[in-house]
Amino acid sequence: MELYGINYAIYAFNNAINGLKNDIVKAINNGINGLSNSKNGIKNAIDGINNSIYGKNNSICGIINAICGIINAIYGINNSLYCIDNAINGINGIRNYRNSHISFKNHPLHVLTN
Repeated sequence: MELYGINYAIYAFNNAINGLKNDIVKAINNGINGLSNSKNGIKNAIDGINNSIYGKNNSICGIINAICGIINAIYGINNSLYCIDNAINGINGIRNYRNSHISFKNHPLHVLTN
């Protein structure tokens, strides 16, 4: 009977040791997984920061491009105004020529100055 009790105690002790080993292994694995998850979390945070910076830079580039587009549109308007001025000056030149040359009334460009 005592031998049975000793064997049972040894069996229980071995189970306790095995359980403790399993708990220690699980704890170590959980710690490693936790570190890995933390590392991935930090990497994700850094990626998020980098993406925010890229997004901000892209927004700034978009604003600069929009400003350049407005400036180009203003240049285009100014060029159009110069063309209109040149056309008016051309018509005025034809009128002046017409007024100083009576024979111009028979010229085909006479219709532009009526």
